[in-house]
Amino acid sequence: MIEGTWRKQWTSDVRLNVLAGMTATLALIPDSLAFSFMAGVPPQVGIYATICILLVMTFLGGRPGMISAAAGSMAVLMLTLVKEHGIEYLFAATVLTGILQYLMGVFKLGYLIRFVPKPVLTGFVNALAILIFLSQLRYFEGASYMMYVLVAAALLIIYLLPRYFKAVPSPLVAVAVLTFLVWALGIGDVTRIGDIAAIDASLPSFLLPDIPFTWETLMIILPYSLSLAVVGFTETMLTQNLLDEMTGETTDKNKEMRGQGIANFIAGFFGGMAGCALVAESVLNVRMGGRNRLSMLVAALFLLLLVVVLGDVLSLIPMAALVGIMLMVCIAIFDWKSVYKLRAVPAVETFVMVVTVTAVVLTRDLAIGVVAGVFVSFMFVWLQKLRPVKQRSLES
Repeated sequence: MIEGTWRKQWTSDVRLNVLAGMTATLALIPDSLAFSFMAGVPPQVGIYATICILLVMTFLGGRPGMISAAAGSMAVLMLTLVKEHGIEYLFAATVLTGILQYLMGVFKLGYLIRFVPKPVLTGFVNALAILIFLSQLRYFEGASYMMYVLVAAALLIIYLLPRYFKAVPSPLVAVAVLTFLVWALGIGDVTRIGDIAAIDASLPSFLLPDIPFTWETLMIILPYSLSLAVVGFTETMLTQNLLDEMTGETTDKNKEMRGQGIANFIAGFFGGMAGCALVAESVLNVRMGGRNRLSMLVAALFLLLLVVVLGDVLSLIPMAALVGIMLMVCIAIFDWKSVYKLRAVPAVETFVMVVTVTAVVLTRDLAIGVVAGVFVSFMFVWLQKLRPVKQRSLES
């Protein structure tokens, strides 16, 4: 990157990027906690991973404005490892995942994204929106009417405020307003972040995984690391491709994978779990104006500030405000044209998209959905090529 372009990443649209980064952080907090629970590890593991990965990707990533952190698609792969061998093996697997992902970048595997058809990408995005929506439903289980009122209020602020006031992103305002109201009015029957998890207010520190450095250990963590590396690669490349289309830019996917490899390698030594790019937070950041590396740095530092310095304030944030933000993200990333214009799209493309969505929703695995969609798409291509051959043989 030339010097002028690098300088632009830090000095252009400073206000927009700072506020966008802060907004993205608010979406990162519940996800980092939830993904820690999915992996069977303490909440600070997801927080530490997010901070480490974001800081490294700020400077080494290939896609400015893309938010990388602890990821649910990778967390589900960690649970068995943690249960059977302990958290130290997870840290070692994270380090090895980083090495494998770095090699993916070195060997330029980023070009593989070119073979993912458009309907598969659409299905990937739509499936993710559905999964995010379904994941928010758990916060309504056993909740009082106030939860519904606050979520509705958050959505009203998010969508109506920009018509009259655009200096601050409306999701950020929604969180601030609802947090103040819940605190000032003493509303007690509302779930707050502090009710979900007690966050350890300490800085991540360097540690070596407490495991035997033997061939047997490598054979234990290698299958998990391979799976994590492939899933992280898939979600990152598709997210990067989506953001490139949104912004009209072309960014270096192999550089992104090298950066992600280094980020996960470092995260494993600071008590973090492996992560990758997150579609929801990345789209939110870009839509709020966070297109530069500054937004990524702000997201990491703001999360660190909230956890270490403002932990008491963070605990007071009602989950309803964050649920409102995530519902807004669902609406934003879902490709509504794929539904409204079904008749204008070839039936084959619609079928591929539906297969992708169905596979992802049923398995809760984005990589499986993408593989299924690509397989079906190439099957149709193969059948179309085969048909003229049969036709010619019949004519002869």
